[in-house]
Order: sequence, then structure tokens, then C-alpha cells
Amino acid sequence: MALSLDPEIAQALAPMADAMAAATPPAVGDIAARRALWEPIIGAAGTAQPIPADVKTSEQHTTAGDGARITMRWYTKDGATPGPAVLFFHGGGYLFGHIDLFDGPVSRYVSASGVPMLSVEYRRAPEHPFPTPLEDAYRALRWLHAHAAELGVDPDRIGVMGDSAGGGMAAALTILARERGGPKIARQMLIMPMLDDRTTTPDPHIAPYALWSYDDSRTAWPALLGEAAGGPDVPATAAPARLKDATGLPPAYIEVGQLDVFRDEDTAYATKLSRAGVPVEFHLHPGAPHEFDSIAFTSDVARRAIADRVRVLKSI
Repeated sequence: MALSLDPEIAQALAPMADAMAAATPPAVGDIAARRALWEPIIGAAGTAQPIPADVKTSEQHTTAGDGARITMRWYTKDGATPGPAVLFFHGGGYLFGHIDLFDGPVSRYVSASGVPMLSVEYRRAPEHPFPTPLEDAYRALRWLHAHAAELGVDPDRIGVMGDSAGGGMAAALTILARERGGPKIARQMLIMPMLDDRTTTPDPHIAPYALWSYDDSRTAWPALLGEAAGGPDVPATAAPARLKDATGLPPAYIEVGQLDVFRDEDTAYATKLSRAGVPVEFHLHPGAPHEFDSIAFTSDVARRAIADRVRVLKSI
């Protein structure tokens, strides 16, 4: 029996699939075309569901090592009691996306869990290649720890979370924080994370369903890493799949769809963490492509995935 889309996801994807079939995919290396294609789609997906009225936001800022101003958005639920908080990194292949486009998903996580989140406007490749995006993330982590008391946050219960490239960023940040001796990260939530710059050979079982394509990866990783992409000298803080020793990393929640380009690297990463004694909860969703939860949000598999994420958020 061949791999195939979950029927509910296939139904939700049908209108989008027709439009994409009629369009010419951007060429490898064409970043501007990818931004023009995907940012409207991300924005539409983010607002396709109601934005909760019980979540308030405030703009915060910190300063990067090079003097740049980093914008962050703090989300809190009315009446929430002091406790954990989560640093959130949006997806977009390190190339596109802004925190504004992810207001919907972040607000819904906060409303459902009661856990406040700090969404980070990290700088993007290729204008700002590695390590700039990760250093921006690290500055945000330090800021959240430094302001924990005034925000009503327990500094021992700060997690990191992201989807796609944001999941890769969250994973890389745990490695960097370990290298630098802190600040402490209590949990990492990696949603279909982008972890391995060497994933460039198409899997014929996945390729027909790949919303994020192999050509997208062949564009994104060189934009982030330059000529080093795919070579022997890429550090784990750039591509976490390169990690040799996972000892001491925070407990992980990892999920990915079976029809996602990142499936194998995510499965391998869950195994690598487990073998180092890191507690791992791993979900492989049958019939699910990349970003299935934002496209087919009424599907049973999306509802289960969101419920799992909310459960883990509450447990930090």
C-alpha cells in the first residue's frame, strides 16, 4: 500500500493544490519569489481561525550583539497565574515570515494553555546569515530570563518552541545554551523542525506531497550557511542534525508528518536525543505533509496534534 494523504487533509488541500499545480514553482535560489509566494499563504492560514479575545500582546525589545534592535511580542492570557513561559520562533525556512504572520497560532496556543509566549523577530537569511538569527534568539532567551520576575515567569520553567525553521532554531538554541552554560531551558518543542542541511535528495514517496520542497531546502540552507551548506564544517548550532553528543539537552517534544521532507531527519533526531538519555515524546503523523495543521486545521490529525502541544505546554 503506497503512502497517501490523510483524506481530511487531502480535502482541505484540494483548492490550494489546484492553484499550485497551475503555478510555476520558484527556481532554486530564488528567494524573492518564495517570499512573494509563501508570506500571503502564511498570513491567510494564520487568520483562517479566530484570534482569541482573551490574549493580550505587548511589544518588547532587546539589543543584539551588533547593536541591532530585536523586536519581540509578549502574549499573555487574561487571569493567567505566574508559572512557565515559552520562547517562540516562527517558520519560513530562515528566509521569510514575520511575527505578525504568526499572531494567530501563537495567540491560540496561549489561550488554550494559559502559558505566555515571547515571539521573536529574528533576522533572516540571506541578508543575515548564520549565526545572526541564532544569536538574536539567544539574546531573546537572555532577555526573558532577565525579566522573568517582573513578567511573573518562573525562570526554571522557560521552554522554547518553533515550527519548521523555527523548530530548527529552538533545537539549535538548546545546544548553544548548553555550550554557554545557560540560561536554562526547561523544554524544547520542535514542530516539524528543519534540522539537516544535507536533506537534498528527493524521496520519491514524499516528493509528490511536499509543500516545502527539496528545491526549497536547496535554496534555504545555502542562504543561511553560504558555501558551507552540505559540507563537513557545519556546526550543530546551525544544523542540529549535525549534533554528536546530545547529553544534557532539555526534554523534547518532536512531531512531524509522514509526508514531510523533514521526516527522516526529525525521526533521527528523536532517536539521537533518546540514546543520550534525553526524555523524548515523538509523534509521526500518517498521511500528513508539512504544515498540515495550519492548512487542514479541522482534520482529526490536526486536532490531535494541537491537543498534544497544548498538553505539553501546560506541563512545562
